[in-house]
Amino acid sequence: MSDNYSGRTIVITGGTSGIGLATTKRFLSAGANVAICGRDETRLKNALSGIKREFGEEHLLGVACDVLNKKQVSDFADAVVDRFGGVDTLVNNAGQARLSTFENTDEEAWREEFELKFFSIIHPSKIFQSHLKKSGSGAIVCVSSLLSRQPEPRLVATSAVRAGQLNLIHSMAAELAPAIRINSILIGVIISGQWHQRFESAKNAGNDFDSWVKKQAIEKGIPLGRFGQPEEAANAIFFLGTPMSSYTTGSTIDLSGGYSRHVG
Repeated sequence: MSDNYSGRTIVITGGTSGIGLATTKRFLSAGANVAICGRDETRLKNALSGIKREFGEEHLLGVACDVLNKKQVSDFADAVVDRFGGVDTLVNNAGQARLSTFENTDEEAWREEFELKFFSIIHPSKIFQSHLKKSGSGAIVCVSSLLSRQPEPRLVATSAVRAGQLNLIHSMAAELAPAIRINSILIGVIISGQWHQRFESAKNAGNDFDSWVKKQAIEKGIPLGRFGQPEEAANAIFFLGTPMSSYTTGSTIDLSGGYSRHVG
Protein backbone atom coordinates (compact mmCIF):
# COMPACT_ATOMS: atom_id res chain seq x y z
CA MET A 1 0.00 0.00 0.00
CA SER A 2 1.17 3.53 -0.81
CA ASP A 3 2.86 5.56 1.92
CA ASN A 4 1.47 8.77 0.40
CA TYR A 5 -1.38 10.24 2.45
CA SER A 6 -1.58 13.70 0.94
CA GLY A 7 -5.04 15.14 1.51
CA ARG A 8 -5.54 13.19 4.74
CA THR A 9 -5.76 15.29 7.91
CA ILE A 10 -4.32 14.11 11.20
CA VAL A 11 -4.96 15.68 14.61
CA ILE A 12 -2.41 14.98 17.35
CA THR A 13 -2.87 16.04 20.96
CA GLY A 14 0.31 16.47 22.96
CA GLY A 15 2.17 16.91 19.68
CA THR A 16 4.99 19.15 20.88
CA SER A 17 7.52 16.57 22.10
CA GLY A 18 8.37 12.89 22.36
CA ILE A 19 5.97 10.46 20.71
CA GLY A 20 3.61 13.24 19.63
CA LEU A 21 6.34 15.18 17.86
CA ALA A 22 7.73 12.04 16.20
CA THR A 23 4.23 11.13 15.01
CA THR A 24 3.74 14.62 13.60
CA LYS A 25 6.89 14.24 11.52
CA ARG A 26 5.92 10.72 10.42
CA PHE A 27 2.61 11.87 8.98
CA LEU A 28 4.07 15.02 7.44
CA SER A 29 6.71 12.91 5.70
CA ALA A 30 3.82 11.00 4.08
CA GLY A 31 2.28 14.20 2.75
CA ALA A 32 -0.59 14.45 5.25
CA ASN A 33 -1.97 17.61 6.82
CA VAL A 34 -1.17 17.64 10.54
CA ALA A 35 -2.73 19.72 13.31
CA ILE A 36 -1.09 19.56 16.72
CA CYS A 37 -1.96 21.04 20.07
CA GLY A 38 -0.23 21.50 23.40
CA ARG A 39 -1.13 23.44 26.53
CA ASP A 40 2.32 25.05 26.92
CA GLU A 41 2.46 27.92 24.41
CA THR A 42 6.24 28.28 24.58
CA ARG A 43 6.84 24.59 23.98
CA LEU A 44 4.30 24.66 21.14
CA LYS A 45 6.01 27.64 19.52
CA ASN A 46 9.42 25.97 19.73
CA ALA A 47 8.08 22.69 18.33
CA LEU A 48 6.36 24.43 15.42
CA SER A 49 9.53 26.35 14.61
CA GLY A 50 11.55 23.13 14.33
CA ILE A 51 8.89 21.31 12.32
CA LYS A 52 8.56 24.21 9.86
CA ARG A 53 12.30 24.22 9.22
CA GLU A 54 12.10 20.56 8.23
CA PHE A 55 8.72 20.35 6.47
CA GLY A 56 7.52 23.89 5.81
CA GLU A 57 4.18 25.16 7.08
CA GLU A 58 1.73 24.46 4.23
CA HIS A 59 0.45 21.24 5.81
CA LEU A 60 0.94 22.19 9.47
CA LEU A 61 -1.30 23.80 12.09
CA GLY A 62 -0.50 24.34 15.75
CA VAL A 63 -2.95 25.56 18.41
CA ALA A 64 -2.47 26.09 22.14
CA CYS A 65 -5.07 23.87 23.79
CA ASP A 66 -5.62 22.07 27.09
CA VAL A 67 -7.46 18.84 26.24
CA LEU A 68 -9.17 18.92 29.63
CA ASN A 69 -10.89 22.15 28.62
CA LYS A 70 -13.89 21.35 26.37
CA LYS A 71 -14.13 24.90 25.02
CA GLN A 72 -10.48 24.92 23.99
CA VAL A 73 -10.81 21.53 22.32
CA SER A 74 -13.91 22.71 20.46
CA ASP A 75 -12.08 25.83 19.27
CA PHE A 76 -9.16 23.64 18.19
CA ALA A 77 -11.53 21.44 16.16
CA ASP A 78 -13.04 24.49 14.47
CA ALA A 79 -9.57 25.74 13.57
CA VAL A 80 -8.61 22.38 12.06
CA VAL A 81 -11.75 22.14 9.93
CA ASP A 82 -11.44 25.76 8.84
CA ARG A 83 -7.85 25.15 7.74
CA PHE A 84 -8.03 21.66 6.23
CA GLY A 85 -11.72 21.03 5.61
CA GLY A 86 -12.11 17.88 7.71
CA VAL A 87 -10.41 15.30 9.94
CA ASP A 88 -9.46 11.70 9.15
CA THR A 89 -7.40 10.60 12.13
CA LEU A 90 -7.26 11.64 15.78
CA VAL A 91 -4.25 10.68 17.88
CA ASN A 92 -4.96 11.00 21.62
CA ASN A 93 -1.51 11.40 23.09
CA ALA A 94 -1.86 13.62 26.18
CA GLY A 95 -0.82 12.24 29.56
CA GLN A 96 2.15 11.17 31.65
CA ALA A 97 3.02 8.75 34.44
CA ARG A 98 2.65 9.64 38.12
CA LEU A 99 5.23 8.15 40.46
CA SER A 100 3.39 7.23 43.66
CA THR A 101 2.44 4.38 45.96
CA PHE A 102 -0.98 3.53 47.38
CA GLU A 103 0.13 4.92 50.73
CA ASN A 104 1.28 8.33 49.50
CA THR A 105 -1.30 8.96 46.72
CA ASP A 106 -3.85 11.36 48.19
CA GLU A 107 -7.44 11.85 47.01
CA GLU A 108 -6.63 14.87 44.87
CA ALA A 109 -3.88 12.95 43.06
CA TRP A 110 -6.31 10.12 42.32
CA ARG A 111 -8.82 12.61 40.91
CA GLU A 112 -6.15 14.27 38.79
CA GLU A 113 -5.13 10.91 37.33
CA PHE A 114 -8.71 9.94 36.50
CA GLU A 115 -9.43 13.30 34.91
CA LEU A 116 -6.28 13.39 32.80
CA LYS A 117 -6.31 9.79 31.59
CA PHE A 118 -10.05 9.67 30.85
CA PHE A 119 -10.97 13.15 29.66
CA SER A 120 -7.86 13.55 27.52
CA ILE A 121 -9.54 10.85 25.41
CA ILE A 122 -13.21 11.68 26.02
CA HIS A 123 -13.13 15.38 25.12
CA PRO A 124 -11.19 15.15 21.82
CA SER A 125 -12.95 11.95 20.73
CA LYS A 126 -16.43 13.38 21.31
CA ILE A 127 -15.68 16.74 19.74
CA PHE A 128 -13.94 15.33 16.65
CA GLN A 129 -16.37 12.39 16.30
CA SER A 130 -18.70 14.01 13.75
CA HIS A 131 -15.76 15.04 11.56
CA LEU A 132 -14.21 11.58 11.73
CA LYS A 133 -17.50 10.00 10.66
CA LYS A 134 -17.56 12.19 7.56
CA SER A 135 -14.10 10.98 6.59
CA GLY A 136 -15.24 7.58 5.37
CA SER A 137 -12.09 6.08 6.90
CA GLY A 138 -12.00 7.77 10.29
CA ALA A 139 -9.60 6.45 12.90
CA ILE A 140 -8.68 7.19 16.50
CA VAL A 141 -5.39 6.02 17.96
CA CYS A 142 -4.81 6.29 21.71
CA VAL A 143 -1.34 6.28 23.22
CA SER A 144 -1.68 4.16 26.34
CA SER A 145 0.69 2.12 28.45
CA LEU A 146 1.67 -1.44 29.21
CA LEU A 147 0.75 -0.46 32.77
CA SER A 148 -2.89 -0.99 31.79
CA ARG A 149 -2.22 -4.73 31.79
CA GLN A 150 0.95 -4.98 33.84
CA PRO A 151 1.05 -2.77 36.96
CA GLU A 152 4.43 -1.61 38.20
CA PRO A 153 5.65 -0.67 41.70
CA ARG A 154 5.41 3.05 42.59
CA LEU A 155 2.97 3.64 39.72
CA VAL A 156 -0.20 2.51 41.46
CA ALA A 157 -2.47 5.40 40.42
CA THR A 158 -1.33 5.49 36.81
CA SER A 159 -1.52 1.69 36.50
CA ALA A 160 -5.07 1.52 37.87
CA VAL A 161 -6.38 4.38 35.75
CA ARG A 162 -4.63 3.11 32.61
CA ALA A 163 -6.50 -0.18 33.04
CA GLY A 164 -9.80 1.67 33.09
CA GLN A 165 -8.70 3.78 30.15
CA LEU A 166 -8.02 0.68 28.06
CA ASN A 167 -11.49 -0.63 28.89
CA LEU A 168 -12.93 2.72 27.76
CA ILE A 169 -11.03 2.55 24.46
CA HIS A 170 -12.29 -0.96 23.72
CA SER A 171 -15.86 0.01 24.62
CA MET A 172 -15.66 2.99 22.27
CA ALA A 173 -14.31 0.79 19.50
CA ALA A 174 -17.32 -1.51 19.67
CA GLU A 175 -19.79 1.37 19.86
CA LEU A 176 -18.38 3.59 17.11
CA ALA A 177 -17.72 0.87 14.53
CA PRO A 178 -17.97 0.68 11.60
CA ALA A 179 -17.80 4.46 11.05
CA ILE A 180 -14.67 5.01 13.17
CA ARG A 181 -11.91 2.55 14.01
CA ILE A 182 -10.34 2.92 17.47
CA ASN A 183 -7.09 1.26 18.51
CA SER A 184 -4.26 1.90 20.93
CA ILE A 185 -0.57 1.36 21.42
CA LEU A 186 0.73 0.11 24.76
CA ILE A 187 4.15 1.55 25.37
CA GLY A 188 6.67 0.08 27.76
CA VAL A 189 9.66 2.38 28.17
CA ILE A 190 10.25 4.98 25.47
CA ILE A 191 13.09 7.51 25.58
CA SER A 192 11.66 10.86 26.66
CA GLY A 193 12.52 14.05 28.48
CA GLN A 194 11.50 12.34 31.71
CA TRP A 195 14.35 9.85 31.33
CA HIS A 196 16.85 12.65 30.70
CA GLN A 197 15.61 14.28 33.91
CA ARG A 198 16.05 11.02 35.81
CA PHE A 199 19.56 10.73 34.39
CA GLU A 200 20.40 14.20 35.66
CA SER A 201 18.79 13.67 39.07
CA ALA A 202 20.72 10.42 39.48
CA LYS A 203 23.91 12.52 39.29
CA ASN A 204 24.98 10.84 36.08
CA ALA A 205 25.44 14.07 34.12
CA GLY A 206 29.11 13.33 33.65
CA ASN A 207 28.46 9.84 32.27
CA ASP A 208 27.11 8.72 28.92
CA PHE A 209 23.31 8.85 28.73
CA ASP A 210 23.05 6.04 26.16
CA SER A 211 25.15 3.70 28.30
CA TRP A 212 23.12 4.57 31.38
CA VAL A 213 19.84 3.91 29.55
CA LYS A 214 21.11 0.58 28.24
CA LYS A 215 22.03 -0.43 31.78
CA GLN A 216 18.54 0.55 32.97
CA ALA A 217 16.96 -1.59 30.23
CA ILE A 218 19.04 -4.62 31.16
CA GLU A 219 18.28 -4.18 34.87
CA LYS A 220 14.56 -3.97 34.07
CA GLY A 221 14.80 -7.23 32.13
CA ILE A 222 13.72 -5.90 28.73
CA PRO A 223 14.51 -8.76 26.30
CA LEU A 224 15.59 -6.46 23.46
CA GLY A 225 18.08 -4.87 25.85
CA ARG A 226 17.16 -1.25 25.21
CA PHE A 227 14.45 1.37 25.56
CA GLY A 228 12.25 2.24 22.61
CA GLN A 229 12.56 5.35 20.47
CA PRO A 230 9.70 7.82 19.87
CA GLU A 231 9.97 7.11 16.13
CA GLU A 232 9.19 3.44 16.75
CA ALA A 233 5.98 4.40 18.53
CA ALA A 234 5.19 6.83 15.70
CA ASN A 235 5.44 4.02 13.14
CA ALA A 236 2.86 1.97 15.05
CA ILE A 237 0.55 4.98 15.33
CA PHE A 238 0.95 5.61 11.61
CA PHE A 239 -0.13 2.05 10.84
CA LEU A 240 -3.21 2.22 13.10
CA GLY A 241 -4.10 5.73 11.98
CA THR A 242 -4.22 5.05 8.24
CA PRO A 243 -6.14 2.65 5.97
CA MET A 244 -3.12 0.34 6.21
CA SER A 245 -4.97 -1.13 9.21
CA SER A 246 -8.45 -0.93 7.68
CA TYR A 247 -9.62 -4.22 9.24
CA THR A 248 -8.30 -3.49 12.73
CA THR A 249 -10.34 -1.97 15.55
CA GLY A 250 -10.53 -2.50 19.30
CA SER A 251 -6.95 -3.74 19.21
CA THR A 252 -3.56 -2.84 20.67
CA ILE A 253 0.04 -2.89 19.54
CA ASP A 254 2.56 -3.75 22.23
CA LEU A 255 5.67 -1.55 22.14
CA SER A 256 7.66 -2.85 25.09
CA GLY A 257 10.68 -4.60 23.60
CA GLY A 258 9.35 -7.91 24.89
CA TYR A 259 8.91 -6.62 28.46
CA SER A 260 5.25 -7.61 28.47
CA ARG A 261 4.66 -10.61 30.74
CA HIS A 262 0.98 -11.17 29.95
CA VAL A 263 -0.24 -13.56 27.28
CA GLY A 264 -2.43 -12.08 24.53
